[in-house]
Amino acid sequence: MATQGRMLLSHNYDISDSVIPPLSRDAFAQVFTDGLGAVAKCRLVNNPHWIVEVLFDTESYSPAQMGELCAQALVSLRRSQVKDVKLPDTLILGGIKVTPAMSSSPDSLQPGEWGVDVVETGDGEKFLEGIGWEAAVATKSSGSVFMVKH
Repeated sequence: MATQGRMLLSHNYDISDSVIPPLSRDAFAQVFTDGLGAVAKCRLVNNPHWIVEVLFDTESYSPAQMGELCAQALVSLRRSQVKDVKLPDTLILGGIKVTPAMSSSPDSLQPGEWGVDVVETGDGEKFLEGIGWEAAVATKSSGSVFMVKH
């Protein structure tokens, strides 16, 4: 029997609306419903921070591979929205939850599941410096975090 992995995605839109249009929660969820439909089950969740639930087969895809597919889905949409414009950097920052859940709601992140920040930013390196990514992941095991850059 396949083992199911679960990720919850949030969206960090760190760019000017004039560069690329912002996405509503529904439109953001649709990116992954459409883009990952062949390999994962996605749905919009009712949570103030998390937007999309992604359920995937962990025997076929590692969390980092699923993160790469998430990046490809978003970048593909963005390429279709703007022509002749340098796309913003897309970062997929994932970490496994090891602390107790904030809520028992089925739409909240539970221990052992992946919280993934989908970031669109003008400067990926500056964004990572600003959030202290290197320091934050330095003490974590390699299998408990991942980053995808596009």
